[in-house]
Amino acid sequence: MEKSKIEELRQKRAQLYAGGGEKAMNRQREAGKMLARERLALLFDSETFQETDLFVQHRCVHFGMAQKEMPADGVVTGSGLIDGRPVYAVSQDFTVAGGSVGESNARKIHKIMDDALKTGDPFIFINDGGGARIQEGIDSLSGYGGIFYRNVLLSGVVPQISIIAGPCAGGAAYSPALTDFIIQVRHAGQLFITGPQVIKEVTGENISAEQLGGVESHAYYSGVVHFVAESDEDALLITKRLLSFLPSNNVEDPPYIEALASEAIVDDESLNEVIPDNPRLPYDMHDIIVRLVDNADFLEIQEHFAPNILIGFGRLLGRTIGIIANQPLQKAGVLDINSSDKASRFIRFCNAFNIPLLTLVDVPGFMPGVDQEYSGIIRHGAKMLFAYAAATVPKLTVVCRKAYGGAFLAMCSKEMGADRLFAWPSAEIAVMGAEGAVNILYRKEIQAAENAAETRKKVIDEYRTEFANPYSAAARGYIDDIIEPSQTRAILSSALEILKAKRVLRPEKKHGLIPL
Repeated sequence: MEKSKIEELRQKRAQLYAGGGEKAMNRQREAGKMLARERLALLFDSETFQETDLFVQHRCVHFGMAQKEMPADGVVTGSGLIDGRPVYAVSQDFTVAGGSVGESNARKIHKIMDDALKTGDPFIFINDGGGARIQEGIDSLSGYGGIFYRNVLLSGVVPQISIIAGPCAGGAAYSPALTDFIIQVRHAGQLFITGPQVIKEVTGENISAEQLGGVESHAYYSGVVHFVAESDEDALLITKRLLSFLPSNNVEDPPYIEALASEAIVDDESLNEVIPDNPRLPYDMHDIIVRLVDNADFLEIQEHFAPNILIGFGRLLGRTIGIIANQPLQKAGVLDINSSDKASRFIRFCNAFNIPLLTLVDVPGFMPGVDQEYSGIIRHGAKMLFAYAAATVPKLTVVCRKAYGGAFLAMCSKEMGADRLFAWPSAEIAVMGAEGAVNILYRKEIQAAENAAETRKKVIDEYRTEFANPYSAAARGYIDDIIEPSQTRAILSSALEILKAKRVLRPEKKHGLIPL
């Protein structure tokens, strides 16, 4: 082959790798953002990423586009290895047409998503673009439609992770919303359907892009974002850590860390001291979780949203588990609309990807109040019942302290399919708390008593002695065992080992109808 042809190829590649040019790349770096290919180079194992469709060009002839060069049409696509495992990725190039999506750009993305579905490997989308390319009109909208459709096809088949590393506005925001996890870079990433200018024109409200679609709005209030990253580099590290807990697809088991399986388990006496003697005093559920999982390694998800419930990944003797736990430090661990949605979605993800569930219970009930009722607490709370009952993965439940009423059922009781339900001696399992129950059951006696306060205290103590303990439930077979807190890790590990071969047959149907 003529050397000139090889040289021509090298020159063309160099031009395409330059993206929007030196000035555009400098502006990107000055904004504190990495370039599209730099992100991929840091994400993937060294020298393993193979780019596809580098030479693709747009074919739009409108609005002066015919003569406009757009290297790689503004998006980098390909596949490689992350910690030795195949992964597909898309990275928008903001230096080329603001990373906007047009016909050819979208087709590149479609091909990568199709390949991920064919081979059963995770898909990562690094968003840093201006949304649909206006010059290409309906072709751009069609391209986004194809992305959304494939997000749904991949859902529950391979893990999908979105990184919001720059603007992600308009219809573009719906692709991340259709994926399993969203990681947003603080200050750099914005996510919204209608921008500040449109809102001002329509409603008269003045708001900045950061206030509207930044980390504060989505990680703390809307619950759209699952992880907050402080930089591009941090977002990529979070992505790698998240993938380390996940299988590549829905027919594989999660990664198994054999080195952790051989570690000896010793009783942790400090667990016997976590629960306060006073049932009204709060404690931090994190103190229990980190003592149960391998190496105290707990990857919390949606840390800032609905903090009255905790969700995340850990490992038990090398096996990935999904953890759902009430947080007594926040609203006493009560279940409300947001916490119900947060937990339900996580339960369904774990079930789709063969990840066993560990539920730690300390719940006083569902949140009372007119606002909760008007906003649909019945419908949202029912999602948890549905999610747990529909889950066929191994389900382990530990009642640490309070477990009252319908919230006890919603936190994976035996009736909701818990394979093993353990209780600590501090467990209080009843229809409602002692104070509320006494107000209903002994109202007349208390009113008629000479010393109402003393009588009320007496019947509360009697109620607690009779019902606010795990022994009544265990006597009726609603609890499998009452265990010492210090032995919990060993008991859970043994149960998980037995249950790893669990198989459940369900009635044949397309899908259940979760109360959305």
